[in-house]
Amino acid sequence: MQSSTTARILIAGQAPGTRVHATGLPFADPSGDRLRMWMGVDRETFYDASRIAIVPMGFCFPGLDQRKADLPPRPECRKHWHDRLMAAMPQIETILVIGNYARKYHFARAGLDRQRKLSLPEAVRSLDDYAQLKPRIFLLPHPSWRNSGWLKKHFWFEAEILPALREEIARLV
Repeated sequence: MQSSTTARILIAGQAPGTRVHATGLPFADPSGDRLRMWMGVDRETFYDASRIAIVPMGFCFPGLDQRKADLPPRPECRKHWHDRLMAAMPQIETILVIGNYARKYHFARAGLDRQRKLSLPEAVRSLDDYAQLKPRIFLLPHPSWRNSGWLKKHFWFEAEILPALREEIARLV
């Protein structure tokens, strides 16, 4: 996690995975490489807390299930910290929402009840519905290699969403 009172971009993810748990550095893996490429930023900019806040829905590694997949973020973390953290960062202009737990929380905060019920592709593609929000929301699929099939199937993501995302990030950094 990284936050500050000057960051204008917030990356809202799920919870730290095994690599983050081991290194203490969020998105320090191929998922982070892909996310930085999507955003059009280098590693130095990405980890500059004065420009980009990274706040997952859970602050600790939640463990693994029987299939060795990450468990969901622990709900007490969000209940205890997130409203306070968001109140402490009123300068945030854009939130990159990654994952269903982050989607539920940030869409509820923004009053996007209808969009919370859309499928992920429908909600991601509804970018124009979020353009006038303050802060603005970009819903993204997780940048994991596991979503490579999703990205190939939804080819419009790269053509429609990423240019708008990069433009917004460039404006804010």
